[in-house]
Amino acid sequence: MTRKFTHRAAVGVTLSALAMALISLGVPNAGASSGQNPPTASMKPQASIGKGEGKLNLIAWEGYAQPQWVKPFEKATGCQVTTKYAGSSGEMVSLMANGGGGQYDLVSASGDADLRLIYGGDVKPVNIKLIPSWNQFRPFLKAPSFNTINGVHYGVSLQFGPNVLLYSTKAFKSAPTSWSVLYSSKYKGKITVPNNPIQIADAALYLMKTKPSLGITDPYELTQSQFTAAVNLLKAQKPLIAKYWSLASDEINLFTSGTTVAGAAWPYQTITLKAAKIAVADTIPKEGATGWADSWLLATKAPHPNCAYDWMKWASTPTVQAEQAVYFGETPANSLACPLMNKIQAGSCAGYHADQPDSYFKSILFWKTPLSTCDNGKNNCVPYSEWTTAWTQITG
Repeated sequence: MTRKFTHRAAVGVTLSALAMALISLGVPNAGASSGQNPPTASMKPQASIGKGEGKLNLIAWEGYAQPQWVKPFEKATGCQVTTKYAGSSGEMVSLMANGGGGQYDLVSASGDADLRLIYGGDVKPVNIKLIPSWNQFRPFLKAPSFNTINGVHYGVSLQFGPNVLLYSTKAFKSAPTSWSVLYSSKYKGKITVPNNPIQIADAALYLMKTKPSLGITDPYELTQSQFTAAVNLLKAQKPLIAKYWSLASDEINLFTSGTTVAGAAWPYQTITLKAAKIAVADTIPKEGATGWADSWLLATKAPHPNCAYDWMKWASTPTVQAEQAVYFGETPANSLACPLMNKIQAGSCAGYHADQPDSYFKSILFWKTPLSTCDNGKNNCVPYSEWTTAWTQITG
């Protein structure tokens, strides 16, 4: 099985364009509490699922439409699936222009693209009552701010993952309790973190807990002084870095060779390294963590809406959630998928953190686009264009 994680690394490239697009629309950091309605907010979703149209056109990350769950869907519904794989969030947004152009039905968008699609009018509200397995989702994924605006659902949560602290159990006899190890000179030359401007949010999250005097309340909404503090922390970290990784395989190689002993990672790296008998483990430290999440969003001009709803129903069931989670290396939204994951691959439920209590997931702050307009309405937050510039200075 081949798992693709290149799109996570590509997020840093596409977020700047996303920020500019949202700013041009006059959109604030549009979470569930935003007072501004998207263009399609008044569109009433269908009340029932009718006869399938026989076709379904998806835009998805590679690996999100595998034969083991697509073929049974086609047999059960008569909806023949055609998938256009996208290599980045920016490509997904481009393909979904003009409401999917009357061609595409659904897109498996990540949190960094959701708001652009919603506020661009390219996706429309969905009737969550037509997705029975939605009731089995973890509470924090039933109406998250990245796909639900002012109580209106624009998507159905799919899979997600936390950004964890990966460490060598040879170097650490007990699990480190703080992200401080990534900023400690004790591990100079043995640290690795993602090569992504959104990493500034991880530094801000650490400072939010360790330097409350900065007044940081959201690592994605930083005033200039808060932003400067996070950037300075990362500049001080640079001499400690063995390599900034862009692909999961980069970090896996660093830990396999013993070059690094601690780093920011995804559960995928941990479980892959453990399978190779490398002495590692991961944890979410006391300061919490950032994370990413994907959703199926319905195109405004979806030509096959009934097949689209059938797919959202199918993709939300415990069995399909488990199959996708194990294949791709993610955590399922459906809380009942865990034991099924273990039947597919022993230990995968715990390996991808799907067995954790809700309190664990509440410590994860999912990606959102840093914009100049803060959620409180003030126009004093540092926009993402400045994040990309600062990141170049940090890593250069």
